[in-house]
Amino acid sequence: MKALLEEEARALLNTCGIGRLGCVDNGEPYVVPINYVFEDESIYSHSLPGQKIEALRANPRACLQADKIENDFSWRSVIAFGDFEEIRVPTDRRAILSKLLARFPLLTPVESVMARDAAAPDSVVFRIRIDRITGVAEG
Repeated sequence: MKALLEEEARALLNTCGIGRLGCVDNGEPYVVPINYVFEDESIYSHSLPGQKIEALRANPRACLQADKIENDFSWRSVIAFGDFEEIRVPTDRRAILSKLLARFPLLTPVESVMARDAAAPDSVVFRIRIDRITGVAEG
């Protein structure tokens, strides 16, 4: 096993698109899969309100783990650490949702509508502002 260079870890984070968001919910670890876009030192995503958003609002420190696995002996993994921030400006929300839709064209119809008008009140658009990235590889 070897550590990835920071540039390698960033490249992996940029290419994966689906990762596991880790946060703390009532003192317990909570991890959920999300789709995302990595840009400008931030991970951007969206969600409907629920346990993950409530946990992130209460404790904004979070991480995202993503990986590329070829087999049991050949894989790369990255973890990015940072702070949760909601995106509330409508033009910024629209831009982020459009990027997510461009990268993930098979979003559900509700998500597609949100991406067009960015006005759906239940949609939470957010970023994790990254301050540290680490990665490892095997094989």
